[in-house]
Amino acid sequence: MGLVRSAAFTRARDEQKPLLLAISAPWSSACREMDRLCYGDVEIADEINRWFVPVRVDADRRPDVAERYDLGGLPSTVFLTAEGGILGGGTFVPPARFREALTRVRQAAPASSGVSGPLSAAVPPPRRSERSGMSDGPTFGSGAFDEGLVEQVFATFDRRHGGFGDAPKFPMTAPLHLALDLFRETQSEEMAEYVTLTLDAMGWGGLYDEDGGGFRRCSERAGWTDPQQDKLLTSNAALLDLYLEAGTTLGNERWLARAADVVEFLQGSLAVGPGEGWRASEQSDATRYSDANALTASSMLRASTVFSDPSLRDLALESLESTVLSTYRPGNGVAHYAGGVRGLLTDQVAMMSAHLDAWDLTGNIVYRMMAEELAHFVVRTMRDDTNGFLDRAPGDADADIDFLAQPVRPFVLNCDAAISLHRIAAANPDGGFDRSASAALDSIAAEAVDQGPLAAHYLVARRALSR
Repeated sequence: MGLVRSAAFTRARDEQKPLLLAISAPWSSACREMDRLCYGDVEIADEINRWFVPVRVDADRRPDVAERYDLGGLPSTVFLTAEGGILGGGTFVPPARFREALTRVRQAAPASSGVSGPLSAAVPPPRRSERSGMSDGPTFGSGAFDEGLVEQVFATFDRRHGGFGDAPKFPMTAPLHLALDLFRETQSEEMAEYVTLTLDAMGWGGLYDEDGGGFRRCSERAGWTDPQQDKLLTSNAALLDLYLEAGTTLGNERWLARAADVVEFLQGSLAVGPGEGWRASEQSDATRYSDANALTASSMLRASTVFSDPSLRDLALESLESTVLSTYRPGNGVAHYAGGVRGLLTDQVAMMSAHLDAWDLTGNIVYRMMAEELAHFVVRTMRDDTNGFLDRAPGDADADIDFLAQPVRPFVLNCDAAISLHRIAAANPDGGFDRSASAALDSIAAEAVDQGPLAAHYLVARRALSR
């Protein structure tokens, strides 16, 4: 399939064909199966090449494209007009339904009409950040508003199996970090119960691989059984951090032992080399993604403190520095990976946080200086007219790609950016970072009420900024 460049849209316009955008990831078993059954079918491949302009995107390498066209998970197949409108799409489908969808899209595309039948999806509604106005109710950031959000976050808690929502069950960590924060403040038994039930269920109920080590991405059933086999660096790093915080906050040695198991898995199965960072999954190549490696370095730094293990600290710092060395360009932030797309918010925010963690642990001002440099880059290049942050900086070599024409202001990343900016402001009160932090959080406040359990990200950030 072709490259993700505006040339694909030019070709689509010239040849009067729709585009077929296939988004996949090397770690996804469903993506590999669809490649085998659908894209590997000679007749299907011939039809795609004859009637469509095919474009393939690796979601790990281009999270900015994947964010805009994710239609419910990976793989995502999206049919687009030459003007960029979504005709339809969906996730995994078997060959027979895929052939039928190709026929329906091909017949509907000339009239730019919607697509019905299998493998179809309505054009997604505008993101809340793209709508005008705010909903009525308490002032954002007020006590009443925050209390309502807390109730919303825990309303979908599964009191039988732990975790949030129904099947498929994903390990959401932000609500549990919020519960731990609230427990430290109130000693609430209910908050402790949320954490205890979930961590026990995830750690010893099927999501964790007792034989091969590491947490799997999600489970097909609400009770954490029938897990998908994919083990991601980001999931394991996030869960390592959660088990460490919960183990120390609630004094649970069993959770700390599970955290030690995750450290062993990360180093034994995902490490590129000693002090050289980590790959994205067991199925991925040795590419080191900046955001995922920064997140892992932060978790390893916490582990080094909890376990009083200087070797983990040195490993985390070496991996962080190695990744930065291969991706950083003065004044232009970090690239997603060495030679990859530059100026993604996800990489800058994760690297800011990891460098602040490194500074907190070592006192080495160089780490704080790097965090400030990245913060200046984000504020200078990614702030929109609401004073929130867009998902990428303009001006990169491929910034005119038609796939990226629609601006995106990510909810979670704006929450995370606000926390890092607030941390920097504590050390540099005159840099204006606290104002940027508050403005970023205010810019996505109206979205929080639509986020369900993920509203925990906003609450964690709001509580951090109030301290």
